[in-house]
Amino acid sequence: MTLTFLWPFAVLLLPVPLLARRLLPPRPEGADGALKVPFFKSLAGSSGGGMATRRVSALLAWVIWALLVAAMARPVIVGEPAPLPAEGRDIMMAVDLSGSMGREDFLANGRPATRLDVVKVAAGDFIARREGDRIGLVLFSDRAYVQAPLTFDRKVVGEFLDEAQVGLTGTETAIGDAIAVSLKRLKDRPEGDRVLVLLTDGANNAGVTPPLRAAELAKEMGVRIYTIGVGASQMVANTAFGQRLVNPSSDLDEETLTKIADLTGGRFFRATDAGGLAQVYREIDRLEPVEGDPQVVRPTISVFHWPLGLALILALSAGLARLSVLFPRHGGFATKEAAR
Repeated sequence: MTLTFLWPFAVLLLPVPLLARRLLPPRPEGADGALKVPFFKSLAGSSGGGMATRRVSALLAWVIWALLVAAMARPVIVGEPAPLPAEGRDIMMAVDLSGSMGREDFLANGRPATRLDVVKVAAGDFIARREGDRIGLVLFSDRAYVQAPLTFDRKVVGEFLDEAQVGLTGTETAIGDAIAVSLKRLKDRPEGDRVLVLLTDGANNAGVTPPLRAAELAKEMGVRIYTIGVGASQMVANTAFGQRLVNPSSDLDEETLTKIADLTGGRFFRATDAGGLAQVYREIDRLEPVEGDPQVVRPTISVFHWPLGLALILALSAGLARLSVLFPRHGGFATKEAAR
């Protein structure tokens, strides 16, 4: 922490009393308009003092004036720089929870893993990296619903995603409804930085909103949609006729997902394994970069009251010291007058 002055030019007022004494004409002497004080002689006698007393009084007056000038300079204590989160993008993430998301055609750490398990890891890392962005989460299957509204609390959004379960609201895939629900959350946000990242492993077969109609609405609103199709391109399946290579992603509607992305100015990505999905989210990071360095603020605490208060204390102390000399004599003088 450092001490600084907001109005440093106030120090130019320091020589004002000296200049006033030197340049202004002295007060003319005369009795006109004078105030008669019965104990004037006592007051005059106590105000003279010796040379040392006058010097101390002059020094005290200069100290009080310097403290007043310091208060006028508005001293503040400036704290250490503290970063503020930058106002970034508004990103809704729509994640498919249909029955096929429980298919184990991915590998995680060398072991079979469901599509949703791999999505949780890759999307969770993406959420954690989006510092300064507002993130929201929509989950969908037979219907779509908002699991987390747009928020800066990325940790909470990640926790909600981690708690999601396959088939939570059914086994079908309502892609159009997922887009519509996301747009409803984005419509009141500033234009230009509204993004929807939609992930699915199938085709639209539920809901009331056609996917391309929802995409047209997104285009009108200026919302970019990045679509991600997940699922292995081939895997070995055991059949009555032995092992065969099958395409576990045959239900994926790549054509519609591509049209949705192209219509809104986004991109379609295909992720066939865990590494590919992680790379997809890194590519979205590149296309929608996080805002630059966060704004930095240095908290300030005003302390002008300290020199002002000290000046007041010194002035009162000097006045009380003078009165302690005057009043005893005045009291004696008044007693004598009363005795007469």
